[in-house]
Formats: sequence, structure tokens, C-alpha cells
Amino acid sequence: MNKRLQRAKYIAWDAFAAMLAWGLFFFLRKTAIEKTDFVGIGQILCDVNFWRGVLILPLAWCCFYAVQGTYRDVYRKARLKELQMTVWASLIGTIVIFFTLLLDDKINTYQSYYISFLMLLGLHFSLTYIGRVIITSHTAKLVHTRKIGFPTLLIGSKDKAYRTYLDLENQAVHSGNIFVGFVTVNGSVNAELEKVMPCLGTASDINDLIGKYGIEEVIFAIEDYENDKINKIIMSLDRRDDVIIKITPDLRDIVYGSVKISSIFHSPLITINPRAMEEWQYSVKRLMDIVISLLALVLLSPVFLVTALIVKFTSPGPVFYAQERIGYRGKPFKMHKFRSMYVDAESSGPALSKDDDPRITPFGKIMRKYRLDEIPQFYNVLKGTMSIVGPRPERQYFIDLIVERAPEYLLLQKVKPGITSWGQVKFGYAENVDEMVERLRYDLLYLENMSLTTDIKILLYTVLIIIQGRGK
Repeated sequence: MNKRLQRAKYIAWDAFAAMLAWGLFFFLRKTAIEKTDFVGIGQILCDVNFWRGVLILPLAWCCFYAVQGTYRDVYRKARLKELQMTVWASLIGTIVIFFTLLLDDKINTYQSYYISFLMLLGLHFSLTYIGRVIITSHTAKLVHTRKIGFPTLLIGSKDKAYRTYLDLENQAVHSGNIFVGFVTVNGSVNAELEKVMPCLGTASDINDLIGKYGIEEVIFAIEDYENDKINKIIMSLDRRDDVIIKITPDLRDIVYGSVKISSIFHSPLITINPRAMEEWQYSVKRLMDIVISLLALVLLSPVFLVTALIVKFTSPGPVFYAQERIGYRGKPFKMHKFRSMYVDAESSGPALSKDDDPRITPFGKIMRKYRLDEIPQFYNVLKGTMSIVGPRPERQYFIDLIVERAPEYLLLQKVKPGITSWGQVKFGYAENVDEMVERLRYDLLYLENMSLTTDIKILLYTVLIIIQGRGK
């Protein structure tokens, strides 16, 4: 599959549709709404607003669609979901165009505004969706006829795995899964399964196999008595946001409503969404990070300067402290803070801070109380290694200790770490591994409820804690 070519098809059509919609709208407005002033097609071609719209609007629309996530998963588009996304995007985009480009136009009656708005909305939506549905329908046909598909790894090697393979292969409408092989969980293999696909190794080899074969989907089909091993395997996979995980359900899952299907012809599978939020929310979250960080660094610059001077003159050593933390997808990065401890405070090894910690300077205690030591982390946010809101990053040393007791901690590495978090708001700084595991519950809750609304609530509570000086 050539995803770049497929993505280029959507972008090219969206740009063309936006250009054509604006051109037709401009012509119909002049001839049908402002017809008393219309003298000929040359009037349109000489209008600078016509050319601005034709040349600039297609680019703006495509950027908007990219933020919305339209061009992310171009081979798995559903026509109904495409309709929904196109309706909302067209409505929001047309409102923006109306208020920025059309509201100051000379009109005969206010009814002309409504007609203009509906005309532009109808033209843009219709032309955009027609092209998209043609491309999507053609792609779906190629998937259903097995001409293109998604490299798939089957987890399991017994009867349930073989039945799952048969179910997916014998679907009335093929779902696009192309099995490259299977891996065993406990070593034994169904002889029939081995005839239809190769055994590629064991569950411990999954991450290597994903990279080697370009796996896009992983399907769990292990026996019921092996279900306790699912969590451990998923922990090693879930830091990836480019692999779709599916699990064959049992009757209990169906009764509890865990099974959601996108097509009545496809086999029922539980799908674990690799992305915590919709693509447009990620884009808005990143925009919020940049705007808030810039504002914070500008507005807090006097506080920044005064804090730096006090740190410099109240204890020997550097003003700033950079420490390696583990971030998104398990990648290490340098997190910056104002130094709140004495130099060589951890000469005897990594340790967590606590109340009345002798390693913390007198001014360091004040900084921590009002979170002043965290201000330099806005620089990390601008760099993209952190977010304003997200699970607090930890050092590898403590991560290893946490994972021994709570392997689900690795799920937090699905998202960027943050300056503040749900766990930070509810629990504060942890003084030992027990408290870190306790705080983990709140960070996992954040992961399951991640949204822009949740981020705003956490930010408001963080500001309240800072104002009240309840940090520790």
C-alpha cells in the first residue's frame, strides 16, 4: 500500500473542491444575489477577492482537514464517519469564512447573508464529499476484494486462533487482514493453523516482528485459561499508537457491551483504540500548549528573573537543574527546573523528596510550595518533549521499581508527560514508591478520560493549588 499516494489523492481533491466551490459561489453570488451590479464574467476575474479565495482558501481548508485528522488513516475510512466529519468541517469552515471574508460585503437585504452562507456551505460540502466518497468507496472495494490489506499478526496458536483465522477469512465482506503469521503464548501449536500461516516465534518477539513485517494490526486469539497473559503482552504494545489491537471476545464481553462493530458483515472483535483522543483534539491540545507556554514565559518573566536571582544568591551551584526523565514512547529527555536542592543532593543515589527533606534548600521549599521550580518546564513544552497536562515523567530507576508492582504504568507512555496531572492535583508529589503506585491510579484515570475538557479542569485546579500554596 502506498499511503502517501492515497493521502495525496484526498488532499488534491479537497483542494480542487475548495477552489471549485469558491469559484461557483462567487459566480452565483454575483449573478443571483448581486445581479443588479453584475456586468459580466470579466468583473469576477478582475476581483481580487475571487483570486484570494481561489489561491488561499484551498490551502487553508487542507490545513484545517489535517488538524481534524482527515489524512491520518487513509485506508480505513468509513463512508458514514466520512460524512459526519465532512459535515462538521464544512460547517465550521464556512462559518469562519463568512465572518472573516463575507460579513462586510455590501448587500441589498440581510436575507442575502443567509443565502450566501447556505450557498457556500452547500457547494463546499457537496463537492468535497462527492470526491471523498468516490475515493473511499474505491479503496473499500480494493480492501473487500483482497487487492490491498493490512499486515496482521495473530497472537495465539491453538483452536481459538484457528477459528478466528477461519472467521476472518470466510467473512462475506473481507476486513482487509492479511496474516503474516502467528506467535505462540505457551508453545503448543494447532496443526491446522500451522498449515495456513507460519509460526514466527513467541509472544516475547512481538515488538521485533511488528518492525520487521510492518504489522498494522495485532489480533489476540488465545484460550480462555491464558487470558491472564493478555495484559502483560498489551503492556509491551500499548506505547505504540500506530498498531491497532483487537481481541476475540467471549460471551461475557458481548453481554457487558464491550464489543462494538463497524460493519454488520465483519467478525465481532474488541478493538483497543491506540489513540487516547481524536486527532483534532491532539492538534488543539498542542496549540494550547504552545500558546499557554508562550504566555506563561512572557507574563511570568519577572517571577522567572527574581526566582533565578534568589536561587543564585541563596545557595551555591547552578540556577537551573536538568534531569533525565522518560517521556513519550519511553524516550528519555532532559527536564528543566529551577534548582531546589543543594548540589550533589543525590550523591548516594536516586531518592524521592519528602517533608522536611534536608537536601532541599530553604528557598527550594518555598518554590515547591508554589510550584515556582516548575516554570522552566514551559521550555520543555515548547520543544514538544512535554505537555502542559499529562502524567508526570519519572526517572528510569523509579519506573523499574513501579513496573515490578504495577506493569500498567507503561500505559502512561502513550502520551506526552506533563507539567501538571490528575495524579499531581489529587495526590501531589510522591515520597516513596507506594505513593507513586497510588498516584498511578489517577494518571490511568486521566488516560481513560483524556480530553480537552479534562485538561482544562486539571489546569484550573492546578492554578487553585498554586494560589493557595498547597503544593509540596
